[in-house]
Amino acid sequence: MTKKELAVKVAEANDLSQAAADKIITSVFATISTSLVKGDEIMIPGFGKFSISHRAARTGLNPRTKEKLTIPASKSVKFKAGKQLKESVNK
Repeated sequence: MTKKELAVKVAEANDLSQAAADKIITSVFATISTSLVKGDEIMIPGFGKFSISHRAARTGLNPRTKEKLTIPASKSVKFKAGKQLKESVNK
């Protein structure tokens, strides 16, 4: 589902214009992004938890030259589905 398709469904379910629904969705995603950049976790009961995962620096191997190289430490976004979401998907 695309963001536009999501906006259409939200608009229909809540008697909103598609533009208003799109604005709300954009705001929600911007807030989640800003919070993650600050290092905060976002917990949505019944849905799941967004958090930052820290990956340590490690040694890798260039597959073409077989040369060892250092892969720097990095952060990535992690999502863990909540119990209710898991149960709904597994029905």
